[in-house]
Amino acid sequence: MIIQKSFRLKTIYTTLFLINMINIHKTAFAAPEDFPIPSFPFIEPAETPGDVSLTLQVILLLTILSLAPSILIMLTSFTRTIIVLSFVRNGMGVQQVPPTQVLIGLALFLTIFIMAPVWSQINEQALQPYINQEINTTEALQRAQVPLRDFMFRQTREKDLALFVHYAKLEKPVDSLDDIPTYVLIPAFIISELKTAFQMGFVIFIPFLIIDMIVSSTLMSMGMLMLPPIMISLPFKILLFVMVDGWNLVINSIITGFR
Repeated sequence: MIIQKSFRLKTIYTTLFLINMINIHKTAFAAPEDFPIPSFPFIEPAETPGDVSLTLQVILLLTILSLAPSILIMLTSFTRTIIVLSFVRNGMGVQQVPPTQVLIGLALFLTIFIMAPVWSQINEQALQPYINQEINTTEALQRAQVPLRDFMFRQTREKDLALFVHYAKLEKPVDSLDDIPTYVLIPAFIISELKTAFQMGFVIFIPFLIIDMIVSSTLMSMGMLMLPPIMISLPFKILLFVMVDGWNLVINSIITGFR
C-alpha cells in the first residue's frame, strides 16, 4: 500500500509539473499583441548632407581600424624586425627562449621607435590640420601618404619596384617616384623587406653554424656518436652570443638598416 501511494503521488506531481511547463511555454510564445516587442529608433534618416558626410567618415574610420594590424605589419619596419629576431632564436637552437610574446613585443616597440619620425610628420602635415578642419578627408589622406611613401621608397629595391611597375603596365620610363601608385609600391616594399631580413638572417646563422660544425667534428673524432651535438653546442652558442653582446649588435643592425 505504501508503494502504491508513493507511486500515485509521483504521478500527480509529474502531471502538475507538465501542466505548469505547458503554461509557461504558451506565455513565452504569446502573440505579439499580448507581448509587445520594444522598438529601437536610433537609426534615423539623414536630414542634411553634413549628416551623410559624418556617417561616411565614421565608416572610413572603422575600416582603417580594422586594417590597422595589416598596416602596422606590412607598411612599417615590423616585418623585417620580427623575421630577424626569429632568425636569432632559431640560429641559437632555442625554440622557446625568448618566448614568442617577448619577440613580438620587442619588434613592436622597435617599430614604434623606428617609425616615430614618419608618424610625427603624418601627425603634423595631415592629422592635425584635418582635426582643426583646415583640410578635407581626401587631402588629409594624400598628405598622410607622402611621409609613408618616402619611407617605403628608401627601403625598396629598384628591381622589386620595376617588377610591379612592369606587371601594372605603367608607362615607361616613370618620370618620378610620384608617378608610381601606392598599390604598386606596397608589394615591392614588402618583398624588399623580406629579402633584406633573410640576408641579415643568413649572416646571423654563420657563427652558430661554425660552432655546430666544430662540435660535431670533435664528437666524431672522439667516437661519441651517440651524444647529440646540439646538447654540447647550445651552451657554447649562448655563451658566444652573450660575450659579443648579441642583442645589442642585432638591434643596432636593424635600426641602422632603416636610417
